[in-house]
Amino acid sequence: MKLIIAFWMLVLTFALHAAGAATAKPNILIFCADDLGYGELGCYGMKEVSTPNINSIAANGIRFTSGYVSAPLCSPSRAGLMAGRYQQRFGHENNLMTSEGGMPLAETTLGQRMKALGYATTIVGKWHLGKGDEHLPMKRGFDEYFGVFGNPGSYFTPKGFIDSRESSKSIPVADKDFYTTDAFAVRAGNWIEQHKDGPWFLFLPFNAVHAPHEASEKYLERFKQIKNPRRQRFDAMLSAMDDAVGVVLGKLRELKLEENTLIFFISDNGAPANREGNGVLRGGKHTCWEGGTRLPWMVQWKGKLPAGKVDDRPVVQLDVMPTCVAAAGGAVDPMWKLDGVNLLPYLSGKNEERPHQTLHWRIDGMWAVRHGDMKLVHGEANNDPPELYDLATDIGEKNNLATKQPEKVKTLKDLWDQWNSQMPIASKSKRKAEDD
Repeated sequence: MKLIIAFWMLVLTFALHAAGAATAKPNILIFCADDLGYGELGCYGMKEVSTPNINSIAANGIRFTSGYVSAPLCSPSRAGLMAGRYQQRFGHENNLMTSEGGMPLAETTLGQRMKALGYATTIVGKWHLGKGDEHLPMKRGFDEYFGVFGNPGSYFTPKGFIDSRESSKSIPVADKDFYTTDAFAVRAGNWIEQHKDGPWFLFLPFNAVHAPHEASEKYLERFKQIKNPRRQRFDAMLSAMDDAVGVVLGKLRELKLEENTLIFFISDNGAPANREGNGVLRGGKHTCWEGGTRLPWMVQWKGKLPAGKVDDRPVVQLDVMPTCVAAAGGAVDPMWKLDGVNLLPYLSGKNEERPHQTLHWRIDGMWAVRHGDMKLVHGEANNDPPELYDLATDIGEKNNLATKQPEKVKTLKDLWDQWNSQMPIASKSKRKAEDD
């Protein structure tokens, strides 16, 4: 009888363990590059730097060819990501942020949402949503913070560097071998190991590949055949970021966490136009052309989402918040007034429709609206009339259809005006030069 009882106790233990594993909340990992353009990864056509580790996310998941952000500039794009709402709704339109000096405290961040769902949370990397004590990540839903609160100015001796394990204040970096991209990878891997029992949420926003273009000799050596020093440094930086992604993905595999981790890879905005990193797209950072807002956008969740799929349906970084909440077993409250949507039904194939029929942009006198495949855009801050493009056949925005389809111009302009009327009046201020 004792043997029978012991046997059934063992069976019950295994059954409960299996049930727990089946219903365990996934870990969530968000990689966010800085100023990385649409054409600057191997899986998006880059030939010079192969980026195998980042490419693996596309190979093991879904790569979007119409992946957007709601702002073509660093800080407002990150604000939209953290809030799941158009940043215009709370006045965070450019790198000057808001009158509070950061993302408004009234906005609930993705970190806070995940904390409420029982997650350990951390940010490793560039914050850029305020440097006052009350705006730092430790007060915005993150247990730990290791990174820089804005553009650090140097990858070797970054300004505004904080390690919350040591202090809540910024400190100078004394390590002569310090390089932000490498350091972020090491800390992220260390934190994952410490929280391997999960669930955990890791936000890893690199300052790579933002200027200044700096790389250590280790990475420069890989591209010694490139004679243009500027190009050599950029390629080395990109390769370093790919290595960093590889370190973190490697840690997931080592700890057998990869299949229970939902992974995003995005950029905060497109590449500066003078770098020609946006592939076939027109314009670049701080414009409302496609080169400013369409960028690398990938999702991986092994065993839950398709692998190796390419999806052309429009998605936007505002969708990350509700998708994470849903994956964690939470529910989006209508009172949150999110503009993003839960992508899981679309990614799994349960919903074949577009997650968004219409997307809007507005920044520093520029604006755009995409409805279906048609886009009406006032791409740069000038007095020219808006231009109309069919993105289904012209993602490079070369063939202006405005004079041929005036009725479509009116339809899209009415859509944008309706959206714009719901937003606070745009700030007249421009971004700070040091935050370019």
